[in-house]
Amino acid sequence: MDHAINPLPGQPPGQPLNDASMIVDGDQKTFMQDVVEASRSIPVLVDFWATWCGPCKTLTPTLEKVVRAAGGRVKLVKIDIDANRGLVQQLTQIGLPLQSVPTVAAFWQGQIADVFQGALPETEVKRFIEGLLKIAGGSMPTADMLTEAKESLEQGDARQAGEIFSAVLEQEPENPEAWAGLIRALMALGQEDQAKQALGQIPAKIADHAEIAGVRSALTLAEEGRAAQGQLTSLQARLEADPADHAARYDLATALNAMGEHEAAADALLDIIRRQRGWNEDAARMQLLKFFEAWGIDDPVTMASRRKLSTLLFS
Repeated sequence: MDHAINPLPGQPPGQPLNDASMIVDGDQKTFMQDVVEASRSIPVLVDFWATWCGPCKTLTPTLEKVVRAAGGRVKLVKIDIDANRGLVQQLTQIGLPLQSVPTVAAFWQGQIADVFQGALPETEVKRFIEGLLKIAGGSMPTADMLTEAKESLEQGDARQAGEIFSAVLEQEPENPEAWAGLIRALMALGQEDQAKQALGQIPAKIADHAEIAGVRSALTLAEEGRAAQGQLTSLQARLEADPADHAARYDLATALNAMGEHEAAADALLDIIRRQRGWNEDAARMQLLKFFEAWGIDDPVTMASRRKLSTLLFS
């Protein structure tokens, strides 16, 4: 990624924890120790595979990759079903579906917590492991990093936030929250060109994600807002002369949003809707929805303004 923020110091890109004890080959002799007993302190995945199984050759490397990215918070035990027929028979008797491979069983506290079969894509494997960690009261390291980055951004430390978002993307290049966070951090640092460049590097697979749509709107609104800010005095003068000058109020709302005055920006658009619903092919409502998208659905101003909009439209 070509942007102005470097990954976090001490966290080299592409070098997740590789502790050999977290990925082991197991058998029927070590199953109790490697899986059942170990799962009392750490979640354990058991990968049942076979040399003749084509999908296993795809799934096992994916499992290893995601387990390494978990940084030692989950263990992977690989078991060849042909070399451990006695164990397979015992596990089948307790209901574990091992008639076909690959089969992956998740153990926690000595019990089977979840199972999946077939060669799932990496995103689904990650979701499965995240679910297992959640059961165990934990989370992936990247989830903790995202929380820290968002807190840094909220506290005004955009550079630190950007560094952490970058570090997440080194491990998870298709993480929409990290991409959106990085772009917002760049915007907060005044590096709008780099933010646009980052937006252009987002994988097509997640281009329509709500987080990405939000930052795309935020960038567009920032450009519109800059243009309107230069006319702030004249816009205010126009409204003083004619409160029904909806075009001036619309541009004023865009300028206010760019200045970070979200509540005032929303109120200006709501005022247009109140005065003349449907003005300019519903431009005020559409712009307000774009504001909501840029601010985020959980933003307090978004929620309050959405309620006001509903009252206007349905009263």
